[in-house]
Amino acid sequence: MSKEKRSWGEFMGGELLEQWPRSEQDEPEEPALLCSISSKNLSDQLVVNMLMAYGIPSLRLERGNGSLGKLYLGISGYGTDIYVPKSLLNDAKMLYKEEYNEEL
Repeated sequence: MSKEKRSWGEFMGGELLEQWPRSEQDEPEEPALLCSISSKNLSDQLVVNMLMAYGIPSLRLERGNGSLGKLYLGISGYGTDIYVPKSLLNDAKMLYKEEYNEEL
């Protein structure tokens, strides 16, 4: 039995999928990694909310088995990767730098 490779788009649904920019073929645009951040103190959620306030959709994926930790503890012990549409990556980086005084 062969295993099918999962697409990143399987993680998106509902409102996020509607907000995500589309390619010329009407497919969701490729995501680009904005940052890998700790889940402590809800840092990941703060970044996602900031991006949303500026109209930049983002996809948050817990690293490793972080989804299980998030289920039991409310946070991922492995941290979180935050993705944005490739076409909005530079804007997201500028916003992140302004807010957190960190270069990505």
